[in-house]
Amino acid sequence: MASASILTQYGDPEVLEWREVPRLEPGPGQIRIAVRAAGVGPTDLKIRRGDLQAIFALPEPAVLGFEAGGVVDAVGADVEGVAVGDEVAAWLPGLGGYGEYVLASSWTPKPAGVSWEDAAALPASAEAAVGVLRELGIQAGETLLVLGGGGAVGMIATQLAVRQGVSVLAAVGAADDATMEHLGARPVRYGDELGDTVRAAVDRVDAVLDAAGRGGLPTAIELAGGTQRVITLADEHARDLGVRLSAPTPDRAPDGVAIAMALLGAGELQLRSHQTFAMRDAAEAHRTLERGQTGAKLVLTTG
Repeated sequence: MASASILTQYGDPEVLEWREVPRLEPGPGQIRIAVRAAGVGPTDLKIRRGDLQAIFALPEPAVLGFEAGGVVDAVGADVEGVAVGDEVAAWLPGLGGYGEYVLASSWTPKPAGVSWEDAAALPASAEAAVGVLRELGIQAGETLLVLGGGGAVGMIATQLAVRQGVSVLAAVGAADDATMEHLGARPVRYGDELGDTVRAAVDRVDAVLDAAGRGGLPTAIELAGGTQRVITLADEHARDLGVRLSAPTPDRAPDGVAIAMALLGAGELQLRSHQTFAMRDAAEAHRTLERGQTGAKLVLTTG
């Protein structure tokens, strides 16, 4: 047996409960990871509340968590290139990170210089950033608007786009202005003034990545001249506006975590700062993120 923060039903953070669960055996193509840390993101909150049931129809009970870092504990059949005791980071399209153990079919080695917190904070954000940039077809010389540029996905997407020769406008709060400028992006403000400040800064916007899901899509559509190159990761109203809501799938960016991990290990990628909680305190982490009480990436740890 093992323990995990179980989603007992859709609702407030209190529906997350620390319980005993079976310790599953890895099947063909899978490994089992003894989790050291797991990332918490805004999409987790929307799944917990039931806002995204059309995309994430979960069994009850279920274990949330798209990303984790840990030590390989068991290896299933037909798995090569990894052994018990290896340190890895895993992207979990089937969720499961909020526990002591998780099964994974997609992982990448953790460089020795990368902390467990960074290893856990990277996978879901990297997969989303790489995947959506590809879906947008963004090219060098174009202008990309990132809504939520200061968030975990937004920061990675911004840096990858800048490395590609893209001009990036990042919609952030004032506290993130200096960070965005350091990363090579031009900060702009959320809210009613977004359209005016973007138009004052650039002649055109070629594409929009909404990593925040905070209601900025109508302005994004106007700035991009339509919905064709506007993608959101978290706005549940996207379908009503004709905007694509990009969901994590195994084929969206299977190499995304490896690409970002290599840059992180080489010191060429900056991640958002973290705030850690004990794994059994997932409900408190959700409350903290929901109240907007931190500007950090939240990470659950088993240590």
